[in-house]
Amino acid sequence: MTYHTGNHLIDPYALLAKGGVIEGMHVADLGCGRTGHVVFPASQVVGSRGVIYAVDILKDVLESVRKRAALEAIHNVETVWADLGEPQALAIPERTLDLGFFINVLYHFDSYDTPLSEAARVLKPKGRIVVVDWMKKLSVLGPSADAMVNFDQVMAWAREHGFAVQEDVVVGPYHRALILYRA
Repeated sequence: MTYHTGNHLIDPYALLAKGGVIEGMHVADLGCGRTGHVVFPASQVVGSRGVIYAVDILKDVLESVRKRAALEAIHNVETVWADLGEPQALAIPERTLDLGFFINVLYHFDSYDTPLSEAARVLKPKGRIVVVDWMKKLSVLGPSADAMVNFDQVMAWAREHGFAVQEDVVVGPYHRALILYRA
């Protein structure tokens, strides 16, 4: 069986490098989606001493990721069901995560406070959050213009919660990324 990776719009290895992901880290893909776009590349980078959490609200998505990990004998992927719009919903121990990715996820939320705060709650003191989202639509792909992520609001949240914007970068023709570092 082959799996669609989604790599033609966003290069996951470039994102992992931008986020500073290295062997032994604990990383979460918050809203991982069916393809495991970041999950499976991250599992290679963090290696056997690291952990990659595949987090999603859809249980069938998590089952798909779980099946692929089993099929490919990948042992450092853990699936976690969570509604990131709810406080305290993320079942990852506090202060254990090195980095959390939100890739094409925040545009689903009216307010970014709860999902970003959930990620911050489980981050280590010097952890990072990487927000990647649409900056313009591609034909039928992506959110409507009024649902696009307001990156200024994400940066305001970061300042209010003790994060610095480490990098603000375009990652492909349709996406922008903010790397937030807990200072």
